[in-house]
Amino acid sequence: MEKKMTSAKLSDRKGALDLASWMFNVVTSVGIILVNKALMAKYGFSFATTLTGLHFATTTLLTVILRRLGYIQASHLPISDLLKFVLFANFSIVGMNVSLMWNSVGFYQIAKLSMIPVSCFLEVVLDKVRYSRDTKLSIILVLLGVAVCTVTDVSVNAKGFIAALVAVWSTALQQYYVHYLQRNYSLGSFNLLGHTAPAQAVSLLLVGPFLDCWLTGKRVYAYDYTLTSVSFIILSCTIAVGTNLSQFICIGRFTAVSFQVLGHMKTILVLILGFIFFGKEGLNSQVILGMLIAVAGMMWYGNASAKPGGKERRSHSTPSNKSQRHVGSTESTELLDDKV
Repeated sequence: MEKKMTSAKLSDRKGALDLASWMFNVVTSVGIILVNKALMAKYGFSFATTLTGLHFATTTLLTVILRRLGYIQASHLPISDLLKFVLFANFSIVGMNVSLMWNSVGFYQIAKLSMIPVSCFLEVVLDKVRYSRDTKLSIILVLLGVAVCTVTDVSVNAKGFIAALVAVWSTALQQYYVHYLQRNYSLGSFNLLGHTAPAQAVSLLLVGPFLDCWLTGKRVYAYDYTLTSVSFIILSCTIAVGTNLSQFICIGRFTAVSFQVLGHMKTILVLILGFIFFGKEGLNSQVILGMLIAVAGMMWYGNASAKPGGKERRSHSTPSNKSQRHVGSTESTELLDDKV
């Protein structure tokens, strides 16, 4: 009886932490999208790669402070794995920016949707994950709903297709690698950020100004900085700390595929908030229908993947020490990052 009560309490605690982690990611992600939209559209700060570098510089500063205060414990991440992660992550950022510039909005959205099948492929091949029929169908329903409400004009060219291909695969690999590194080296989200954020900040701040100049024809150093625009940049960097952290927490808890599926809820929220704050232009029955289909798919996915056999990793024998290390994870390092 006591075991059942303990199990129920652990299940309730896990559910509460799952919800808190997801809401943290939704709030920070939607917030940064709205702030960046205002910063770029209203104040003309169109230097997306440099801004991302500033985001990681701010994140680095916070991890340094927390490490000095003793909230982040010393941990190890091999330099080869760190370089792989930074390579995937930076190609993801650059690829997305270039893809948006070279492709129509419709094809850019299709490319983003294709990240879910690619992430599924990586989990099936690398982690031996098996999906039930309901889980697969629910993913298809989510993709259909988001496509209905976001994909409009679709045109593609050779260089745009290559940029989208690089962006999709690098993003999927980066998100898979977040889960892999946390699981393989028992790293908490802050620990992993402490390793990756400095490298990303340095590399993006070095490359960003040149890439942004190539993409926009403008130099970040020549931008007319005002008190308002600088305030928005600081606000964007502050929210980005939460976005970066929450992404690592959620992928660590849910895996990359679940993060992608649930991530489309943010797409729906951004559309709704965009209509509320920036006018109802573009809001029609097709968009509403797509939103309803996507939400229904997300609810179905949550239910299907939670059932026994909905999404499971096929067991295969490994050395006992290593397998225990995989099962272990971040429970000991931070409260919000218990593993599923």
